[in-house]
Amino acid sequence: MRKTFSDTMLEVGQTDPKLVVLVGDIGHFALQPFAKACPGRYYNIGICEPTIVSIAAGLAHAGMYPVAHTIAPFIVERSFEQIKLDFGYQGLGGTLISVGSAFDYSGLGCSHHCYDDIALLKSIPGTQIVYPAMPKELNLLFKETYTNGSLTYFRLPANKHDVDIPDNQIRFGKAIRVKPGKDVTIVAAGPQLKTAMESLPALKAAGIDVEVIYPHTIKPFDYALITKSVNKTRKCLVVEEHTKFGGVGDEVMRAVQGIKDTKIAFINIPDCFIHGYGQYHEHCESLGLTKENVANEVKKLCI
Repeated sequence: MRKTFSDTMLEVGQTDPKLVVLVGDIGHFALQPFAKACPGRYYNIGICEPTIVSIAAGLAHAGMYPVAHTIAPFIVERSFEQIKLDFGYQGLGGTLISVGSAFDYSGLGCSHHCYDDIALLKSIPGTQIVYPAMPKELNLLFKETYTNGSLTYFRLPANKHDVDIPDNQIRFGKAIRVKPGKDVTIVAAGPQLKTAMESLPALKAAGIDVEVIYPHTIKPFDYALITKSVNKTRKCLVVEEHTKFGGVGDEVMRAVQGIKDTKIAFINIPDCFIHGYGQYHEHCESLGLTKENVANEVKKLCI
């Protein structure tokens, strides 16, 4: 994913002289091809993340297309006021691309975790949020959005979902029906699409036909596809690496409100800090983000 980020900056930067990349003391080596091919349009601002956001807003005001890139808790949580005032209030467009979503940087502890970035940025009027979990999604969706005049946040996970989705189905603002089904709808965000897909053999063996939907765009959200699916199944499980407040689950509830006799369940990060260090897969296991737990929660919905 990070290599695709640097490759995409190089690809777009060589054809668009308005693209400018700012980083917070990360990604130097990967972005050197861009720096050399696009002199004067690559800046390492250092560990001054609010300043990165303000500089990016200034570049946007001057007619450039800025991309600000660093670790999620620093570009979102630490810089939230600058995002709100310098981009949101001013109505400026630009792109924020993070790494280290949720607990990707598990080994560095809670200071490097970020469970609420989607909720925070959804609250700023005019923002867009994209959560690609395969390299080509990042490439295609960035090229579709970076000039559209809105502030777009790309939540870049360290892990991929490894599902092969045709390029023509990857469109900004449109969720993807990865697998059709009639009994239960699973809405899986980010890398958790892989977990959802891995749960299907056990569910098929139990006689449960699952429809799997993958929303790579969180704002604007594709309510229509979710509503259509749940109207059919009347049962829905949401799986995501985000706090229970303000994530994909909230959007799914908006989509299904008013559908009678609907059962809905969630696997997400509860209202607590994730203590300890450990590894990514260990946190997934402790939080129930596993194929076994997905299968169990779907079976409960069918009782």
